[in-house]
Amino acid sequence: MAYEIIRSEKVFKGILIDIYHDVISLPDGREAVREIVKHAPAAAVLPVDTDGKLIFVRQYRHSINAMTLEIPAGILENGEDPAVGAARELEEETGKKVGKLTFIFKFYSSIGYCDEGLYIYIGEDLTTTSQNLDEDEFVTIERYSPDEALKMITDGKIIDSKTTAAVLYYINSQKR
Repeated sequence: MAYEIIRSEKVFKGILIDIYHDVISLPDGREAVREIVKHAPAAAVLPVDTDGKLIFVRQYRHSINAMTLEIPAGILENGEDPAVGAARELEEETGKKVGKLTFIFKFYSSIGYCDEGLYIYIGEDLTTTSQNLDEDEFVTIERYSPDEALKMITDGKIIDSKTTAAVLYYINSQKR
């Protein structure tokens, strides 16, 4: 059962994304159109402080016109190692330098139409430096226990997929 790209046309070139219309062959010989968002890979880190609290950033997300609670994350620079990018984003957004960074998984948050891969880490042994936000970034830092974070997920207060996945993984790993 082979799916092959017959034609691929870039229909939009943006600052952060490109959109393609791909014509693919289906297993039964018919053709179908798929719209694909091409996006650079990203890295994120769930920081855990010495008190066992999880550190989050609250920031505005225009796609849903809302403030969201998330783990620090960002797009990798061209050719950047995901661990380096995760540590960089953590320090830029929270002013915390990571001493121990543990890779937990890679996933695709919207695999039906987007190719953005996210590398997720747990960050521990944090030391305080200073925030270095991008000029269009406005974030506040919040700390919660794992139980509080879990409740915020189930109450719909944490709605970001990378954050939900990282928190659930972390809580499950602590039970072992």
